[in-house]
Amino acid sequence: MNPFYEQIYGIVEQIPYGKVVSYSQIARMLGRPRAEREVGRAMRCCPDGLPWQRVVMKDGTITGGFYADMRRAILETEDITFLPDGRVDMDLCRWQCERFFNTECQQKERPPVG
Repeated sequence: MNPFYEQIYGIVEQIPYGKVVSYSQIARMLGRPRAEREVGRAMRCCPDGLPWQRVVMKDGTITGGFYADMRRAILETEDITFLPDGRVDMDLCRWQCERFFNTECQQKERPPVG
């Protein structure tokens, strides 16, 4: 598996119930702030059991084409708050996780996912 993908999945598996993270947040936490599209590619093929629905666009837009409605339904069961236009309320629901990922944490070997 791609080592960068493993790091992405290591973060995603820690997103708590009732919170979301943006693709760009994950990229920044891993020291690659311009890699949000690569994070998106990784999420399209993530292992079973990861809370994939908790990764959204930085403005709260839910992506996923055909799966967007399913993603929203799952997030609603997790008490995620939505704005009137259908986006996740990032002010309320964004996981302020950056403080948990300093350089030492980023370099720590993560257990294999899956």
